[in-house]
Amino acid sequence: MSKLTDVPKRILIGRALRSDKLGETLLPKRIALPVFASDPLSSVAYAPGEVLLVLSVAGLSAYHFSPWIALAVVVLMFTVVASYRQNVHAYPSGGGDYEVANTNLGPKAGLTVASALLVDYVLTVAVSISSGIENLGSAVPFVVEHKVFSAIAVIVLLTVMNLRGVKESGGLFAIPTYVFVFGVFAMIIWGAWRGIVLDETMRAPTADFEIKPEHQGLAGFALIFLLLRAFSSGCAALTGVEAISNGVPAFRKPKSKNAATTLALMGGLAVTMFCGIIFLATATDVRMAEKPAHDLLLNGKPVGEDYVQDPVISQVAAAVFGEHTFFFVLLAAATALVLFLAANTAYNGFPLLGSILAQDRYLPRQLHTRGDRLAFSNGIVLLAGAAALLVWVYGADSTKLIQLYIVGVFVSFTLSQIGMVRHWNRHLATERDPAKRRRMIRSRAINTFGAFFTGLVLVVVLATKFTHGAWVALLGMVIFYVTMTAIRKHYDSVAAEIAAAEERPDEYVRPSRVRSVVLVSKLHKPTLRALAYAKLMHAHELEALTVNVDPAETRALKAEWERRGINVPLKILDSPYREITRPVIEYVKNLRKESPRDAVSVYIPEYVVGHWYEHFLHNQSALRLKGRLLFTPGVMVTSVPYQLRSSEVAKKRERKRQEWNAPGSVRRGPVEKGQREPAGKNN
Repeated sequence: MSKLTDVPKRILIGRALRSDKLGETLLPKRIALPVFASDPLSSVAYAPGEVLLVLSVAGLSAYHFSPWIALAVVVLMFTVVASYRQNVHAYPSGGGDYEVANTNLGPKAGLTVASALLVDYVLTVAVSISSGIENLGSAVPFVVEHKVFSAIAVIVLLTVMNLRGVKESGGLFAIPTYVFVFGVFAMIIWGAWRGIVLDETMRAPTADFEIKPEHQGLAGFALIFLLLRAFSSGCAALTGVEAISNGVPAFRKPKSKNAATTLALMGGLAVTMFCGIIFLATATDVRMAEKPAHDLLLNGKPVGEDYVQDPVISQVAAAVFGEHTFFFVLLAAATALVLFLAANTAYNGFPLLGSILAQDRYLPRQLHTRGDRLAFSNGIVLLAGAAALLVWVYGADSTKLIQLYIVGVFVSFTLSQIGMVRHWNRHLATERDPAKRRRMIRSRAINTFGAFFTGLVLVVVLATKFTHGAWVALLGMVIFYVTMTAIRKHYDSVAAEIAAAEERPDEYVRPSRVRSVVLVSKLHKPTLRALAYAKLMHAHELEALTVNVDPAETRALKAEWERRGINVPLKILDSPYREITRPVIEYVKNLRKESPRDAVSVYIPEYVVGHWYEHFLHNQSALRLKGRLLFTPGVMVTSVPYQLRSSEVAKKRERKRQEWNAPGSVRRGPVEKGQREPAGKNN
């Protein structure tokens, strides 16, 4: 099977990289920005729309609150960015929020943060790709007509790109991210120029629509609740900020400084784009509704089920640039691409966090190992599978998925900032240098305000989104928490059980004797090889064992055994129900009961075949026996391979494949085995 998959694997993800090439995959800031910050940068494509969707419940009169909600989101963004700049300097090892909470608040808090982040990373992929499909659907109807299929296809494509390695995928992601940022800034500047300097009137495609309010004349507590809900939806612009603190090890040196600079740059860009789109949406009279078919009215009548509601950014671009102009199409394409690539934030954060959790024995150890391209391949595949399942369940509907969103990220924000406050308190208790103390006190003040503000937002998010789907995210966090706790408990119990004691336990005492048993079905070359190998081990007792399933075959085997004069006793077990595995297991167990201090070594002849389909035709009894014998204490199982002719053919095929020269390799000349490739090859 490995030979069948090797060539497609190399085509898709490239050739394997040596472990000592890891340093060459580290990222400069210009690549780290699109790799780790594509999520918060791209969220400006849907976060403004979510604010307007919620406000539309109260009708057009509530739209004038949108600039104030944008201002609150801006204050929160600056607070979170400033707080996380302290994190990356204090904890540059890549644990991020998990390490901060685990170190300062204890393992339970750390595991809570890890559960929240894992859920949020899965949702980041699902929301970003679903939103990208909807944006692309405004230009390509086929995509929006087959949303689920298209979304899962994009997930598969992103998975392959990330399996090729962080640096290589980062280079692919940089161009659309920067084109998107350029397009949004061009739209904001040109829109401001047209509206303020030229005093032109810009109107969105939905400017003539009216909104039928679900709740008219909201006031008092109901209005406050609606505004808080709109604010919590706008907070989607903050998702992904924590990914930079998790990804510090992927930066070039000086790692902490480069990560902090990238954080600040990301915050400035995201805030400017978010505010610009909100203000342009207000100026161009964009209309959005949670149920557009019924709540959007044109000439007093609902627009109907055939109406497709375009995202806010598409409507603003149409008003500023004009529909179907070059810059409109460019921004639409860049928006769809960057939303797809925004999932890359999770593709880098989830596997890295999974690796750290696996190292701490909270997740399977396979998540800690790097793949051929030095990426955490198992974590990437796990993330892709979970996101694809979520997209399928929710029909790739970003409005439904976003209700599950941001709960996890604000849980991690809050616990991380509380942990940072305790971190500074601990260091201030021992630090005597006045200059360092002043810096620590300033950092503690920033983290204290961050903890208060993000905690307040978490309460708002839970209160306003719980019944709209946030409970699903909380359930996912609980499932992750319980699962990781169980995995850690298992690993701890296994470690305690197999730990070598200082005194001489029974494991150090040699068996009094070794009794060897060679399993025999027929007398052929594999059996003779197993007998010869067993004799070389010089066991105290050696016998051959066969099971009498067919009396005629058993008599023939016994006669052949005696005719050849094999000086190993042949033991024949009766099997009235024609079973093979059970009689052998019972016989071996009886040997152990008779002499508990004896070790039993069982030798099983096995065929080595050269084609994958031949495995189904051979060695099935041997596999069943080995599986059962593994659970029998004091029994060692040895496979004695016998290579069939097809395995020799397979070896020749492998040799030819290794000696095959790619087109043009003769011109390039042979590469010596010891020759190393140039250091800049993968840069």
